[in-house]
Amino acid sequence: MLPLLISEQIRQADAFTIANEPISSIDLMERASKAFVGWFINHFPDKSKSISFYCGTGNNGGDGLAIARLLKDHQYKNINVKIARFSQKESEDFTANFYRLQKTGIDITEINKGDTLPIEESAIIIDALLGSGLNKPLTGNYERLVKHINDLDRTVVSVDVPTGFFSDGEILPDATGIKADLVITFQQPKINFLLPESARYINCWEAVSIGVNEKFVQSLNSPYQLTEEKDIRGMLKPRHRFSNKGTYGHALIIAGQAKTMGAALLSASAAAHAGAGLTTACVPESGLTALNSYLPEIMAIIRNESESPEIEWDKFNAIAIGPGLGKGSDAIKLLSAVIKNHKKVLVVDADALNLLGEDKKLLKRLPAGSILTPHMKEFDRLFGDHKSWWQRLQTGLIKAKELNIYIVLKNDYTITITPDGKCYFNSTGNAAMASAGMGDVLTGVIVALLAQNYSPLDACIIGAYIHGKAGDELALPNRLNVVLPGKLVAQLPVTMAKLMA
Repeated sequence: MLPLLISEQIRQADAFTIANEPISSIDLMERASKAFVGWFINHFPDKSKSISFYCGTGNNGGDGLAIARLLKDHQYKNINVKIARFSQKESEDFTANFYRLQKTGIDITEINKGDTLPIEESAIIIDALLGSGLNKPLTGNYERLVKHINDLDRTVVSVDVPTGFFSDGEILPDATGIKADLVITFQQPKINFLLPESARYINCWEAVSIGVNEKFVQSLNSPYQLTEEKDIRGMLKPRHRFSNKGTYGHALIIAGQAKTMGAALLSASAAAHAGAGLTTACVPESGLTALNSYLPEIMAIIRNESESPEIEWDKFNAIAIGPGLGKGSDAIKLLSAVIKNHKKVLVVDADALNLLGEDKKLLKRLPAGSILTPHMKEFDRLFGDHKSWWQRLQTGLIKAKELNIYIVLKNDYTITITPDGKCYFNSTGNAAMASAGMGDVLTGVIVALLAQNYSPLDACIIGAYIHGKAGDELALPNRLNVVLPGKLVAQLPVTMAKLMA
């Protein structure tokens, strides 16, 4: 797992690297600037393009000055630097890089408080005004300059973080910040890059290694982690000879109504394709023909509104409930019966989540280690309204511990929140997957992994990853604008086989 650090931990990691490598602060800045330039020149190869640097007088500005000098060394011909001198303070590394830059002949302009902002003719703007240490919204001269840059409608590349953007903590809805087409960030993405509020400020980002001491970063024991492919390869269990359907467990999906059988079909199909040895769907009688036609490999338990179905609870290694279930009295009875009789981990999704939101006593009776898979609105119905995604993270950490459950909070970077205080961000998935039924598929994948005796934590992390990875393998090489859930289900065994290879 790649640790994601808050701003204070980033400073600690830099200081430890400087003290123990050892390396001077200015040389670490040079290393970071070279990493930035290495990525930049491969993606902006036209050396005749005009580039304007906007630099503050702190270390982020020092990075910008070093990058400008290095690009000049790489024969970029049309570079100018504008320094925002809105404070009398400047960091030692900024000062050192300022003197180095003066020797290059690059045109340098200073912008002081209240100055008329300069006319900008460059095609590319490099934003190096303020870095990851920002802890309050922009005001005054910085706010005026940032709004001016945003109004220029140019290609903007930010150094480490967009000016005005908080690396962690709550982002205010009306906060002013640079709108960056690209952020080249140092060492690892900042936590807030992975939350939806970042879309206002960041079109895309790329993390470049600057050689910060990895052992020290791991020792910080950050609660925030990013899942990488190597993690999943180490967690997946290949199938072995002399195994049989019983080896891979029996999953039960309780889902669907007459008008919402699609959710049940997708979830049950995903469970089968993700490797459950046996999959049973508990569906209304009106849905039996659809189930048998869609996937004859799925067994059925028939239910009706007048009486509860007879379920041999001990037969099942894992149970999921909720997709397309509805919120009627029969659904409430079913959910209550599952919680009462199934003492193993339970996966709760969709309508079942909304039922738990209406009955907090039922929520508190969930079996230990159970998994909730809410999207944003379902999360707020369960745990109250929130003004930001950062607030949801903090609430999720509290509730996962309090209820001894796992919360799979769905978004672009789906987050698994654990009872022991960790948030695992998933690194796969794409906008083509924004289609009704994708959540039902994820539920089926997770319950299939539980049936195969994966731990709840591993089932959540692997489930989110392979779900997103299958979508990536369909959408990205084929340039698809939309990936339908049924197509993704069929891709799951292929994706898993590649990861196990």
